[in-house]
Amino acid sequence: MSPTAKTSIVKFKDNLQKEVSDILVREVKYDLFVNSKFLISIMATPIDEKALIIGYLISEGIVANFKDISKFEFNLVDEFSINVEISAKINEENFAKLNSYGIIVSGCGSAKSLNLLPKDIKAKKFSGEVKFSKRLVLSRMATFYTECDLYEQTGCVHTAKLYTSDNEFYLGEDIAQHNTIDKALGKAILNGANLGNSFLMVSGRLSSEMVVKAIMHGVPLIVSRTAPTYLGVMVARSFNLGLCGFARGQNINVYSGELI
Repeated sequence: MSPTAKTSIVKFKDNLQKEVSDILVREVKYDLFVNSKFLISIMATPIDEKALIIGYLISEGIVANFKDISKFEFNLVDEFSINVEISAKINEENFAKLNSYGIIVSGCGSAKSLNLLPKDIKAKKFSGEVKFSKRLVLSRMATFYTECDLYEQTGCVHTAKLYTSDNEFYLGEDIAQHNTIDKALGKAILNGANLGNSFLMVSGRLSSEMVVKAIMHGVPLIVSRTAPTYLGVMVARSFNLGLCGFARGQNINVYSGELI
């Protein structure tokens, strides 16, 4: 399925009216079944779906490694719905908890998460040994929207980029910011990238569930063009995660960790 669709609209410009064909981004409901049991519905843009699912399951502690997933199957229901069937070795406790009392997150869409408060997050603190220069971070943020095809076509998606080296990055685009992070991380995992020496860049605010995704995947720095929430900062500081906001031009705010 294409991530975009065309439709006819009436456009007014400089008091002139005309009918034109416009490109809109799609949003599709993915019903995720793990080992034949329903887990969650995710509203997402139909691109990089496998990476999205892998990123989400690892973020929530449902699977520990993408190699624990033995089967992936996508079944089209209609143009707005897709069933996803996977078989995997899972953490049964986290699966049951997410089904029972996962929290509706503050990001776009109605995703659920278990890992929002510092006391609930089962992850290691960062050592602080991996550091990035302010010059490097700002230079990568300056080219943030390059090669973002969906954004250029529609202007209607969020973006995440995972920087792993001067010659390598992983892009996620979606209607929901938290999905972009899962997509970028999932693509990197599938390619065997070293997440411990990477940093994550996002287009929107950094609320707690987005900060936690970086922690759960071992990404030591997350950077946004806009602001974090207070809880997001407290979570980052609890795990010694680097967190920066308002990275634009030569300006940047450091809320947690440090730049060199």
